[in-house]
Amino acid sequence: MSTLSDLLAEHTDLPGNAVDHLQQVVGEWQLLADLSFADILLWVATERQDDRAQTVDSEPLTVVCVAQCRPTTASTAFPDDAVGSEVSESEHPQVLEALLGGEIVTEVDNSLPGGTPLRREAVPVRCDGEVIAVLSRDTNLAQQRAQSPLEVAYLDCAAILCQMISEGTFPNPEIRSDTNSSPRAGDGFIRLDPEGRVVYASPNALSAYHRMGLNSDLIGQDLASTTRSLMTDPFESQEVADYISGTVAGRLGLRKEIEARGAIVLLRALVLEQHGQVVGAAVVIRDVTEVKRRDRALLSKDATIREIHHRVKNNLQTVAALLRLQARRTGNEEARQALSESVRRVTSIALVHETLSMSVDEEVDLDEVVDRLVPIISDVASVNIPIEIERVGSLGVFSAERATPLVMVLTELVQNAIEHAFDPDQPGTVYLRADRSARWLDVVIHDDGRGLPDGFSLEKSDRLGLQIVRTLVGAELGGSLGLRPSPGGGTDAVLRVPLGRRPLRS
Repeated sequence: MSTLSDLLAEHTDLPGNAVDHLQQVVGEWQLLADLSFADILLWVATERQDDRAQTVDSEPLTVVCVAQCRPTTASTAFPDDAVGSEVSESEHPQVLEALLGGEIVTEVDNSLPGGTPLRREAVPVRCDGEVIAVLSRDTNLAQQRAQSPLEVAYLDCAAILCQMISEGTFPNPEIRSDTNSSPRAGDGFIRLDPEGRVVYASPNALSAYHRMGLNSDLIGQDLASTTRSLMTDPFESQEVADYISGTVAGRLGLRKEIEARGAIVLLRALVLEQHGQVVGAAVVIRDVTEVKRRDRALLSKDATIREIHHRVKNNLQTVAALLRLQARRTGNEEARQALSESVRRVTSIALVHETLSMSVDEEVDLDEVVDRLVPIISDVASVNIPIEIERVGSLGVFSAERATPLVMVLTELVQNAIEHAFDPDQPGTVYLRADRSARWLDVVIHDDGRGLPDGFSLEKSDRLGLQIVRTLVGAELGGSLGLRPSPGGGTDAVLRVPLGRRPLRS
């Protein structure tokens, strides 16, 4: 099954920050679907249409669905999967209007071909001031009933969140919460006014607080003070109270785990804003007392995996130390250089395992690894004058299976530039420039040295480092590599790595 990243890579060429924002939106939208009692679909303009917004009359805009979410609080409007389908102006004109106009568009009592009555709404998704996609909210009206206080509270909160999405203020990029384990609206929902008092609490939310020891109703109470009074640990209680009151004040924070009188709950508070003004907060809460008991059994497994990465890292560092010792005792300069290069290669792999030993999701932040490798590369380089190395742009996060070969490729290319691009005693700089989009990671290793020798061919080169790079790029990463003269002088090593799992068109 294609992931959102795969579909964005197939249909668009959005920049990396836009892709990250859409990933965050999708991470949050189950909450929005439940609060809306509606199906939510994510629509994007296909790449070939991105630059034709001004010529829509002459050639129709092509918009495709790349993700779909159904509510757990109401009947779905779309029993069939809509991902991969294109929207037409006749079927859903609100999507096209929101994409081009940048405003929320609503239509009531539209109907699907099967006769299902719908309320349809399209919400533009903004990132850095630009509309990059559209969320459609489609509510099945076939089973519509009189609205209860719970439904009124849900819909009011959903409307504010949609407005924030259209303004680009939700989700906030500064907070990357663990949405997979965060509470849902049906677990427990509390609405706070701008002063932090409870104006609505769902029955499940009340049950969670009663399990923590509350003997009264929540309505009208200051939630921060009430929660603090139920907790036994004074330091944790103050931290949770500051989190709740800080949310109402517009400050962001991660979800909290609260333990009180044997009960354990997860609590997450969301800032609600309208036109830049805080109008309160939405709190979702879940009783996880029984779940936490089962989770404790899994902790030993995760700890074992991280311990394995830690031991592999230690063993590789031992190998690197032995190679370094052997290099110092070797009288042959060529052998010493080969051993030093082996030290660098083993060290780069060890750094990946060290990162994994501290990770809980088997993913590697390449920026962190490369920045730690740069001093090592400089130290082992066989040059008389130190060469400066600068990184520009972000490489991003990669899975463990792809991180190791990619780190190896980058270090080999940087090392090759340091040792072969400059004349003896010539100072210089090597730049590692990264540009990540929905489809590709493009990296250019640029040096300001003397340039490529006459007749140089990457395919025919017998340098071990370049042979390693060609093998890793082709067999492990499925990417492409080229060496070419830089227009301003020096040499560019151009690396392109696909980010989607399926073969991608150029």
